Amino acid sequence: MGALSALEQAMEHGWETLWSRIVGREPVELLEALRNECDSNVVVCSESRVVVPNAYDVELADFAYDELERRGSDVGQELTDSLARHGERQGYEWAGPLTVHITRSGQVPNGRYRVVSRAMPHVSAEGFQLAAR
Repeated sequence: MGALSALEQAMEHGWETLWSRIVGREPVELLEALRNECDSNVVVCSESRVVVPNAYDVELADFAYDELERRGSDVGQELTDSLARHGERQGYEWAGPLTVHITRSGQVPNGRYRVVSRAMPHVSAEGFQLAAR
């Protein structure tokens, strides 16, 4: 493992630790859910080209969303960065600019979060921010 990979993993672990202090065990589960969503939607175009969705929606239960908003955290960017590192390790090509959009939802199936993805080739990162209701 190269020095850069070790540094990236250390930074990702630090992020997971920080988020776990904010909302309990959810960050590791949420990061894993994002990675699983990405991995389960691969499109193999050729031996050297594997394309994955680039737009991810993370719906958070009210309590988790409120906590993140209260702390002023840029969670969308942190999740985007973590998912980008995952995609790089897997050799994935994004369908367009990678974004993670965080929203509040009172109807998430597990009571905490839901992750969905889609390919949006012309999405703008500026359009995806932690939006207050």
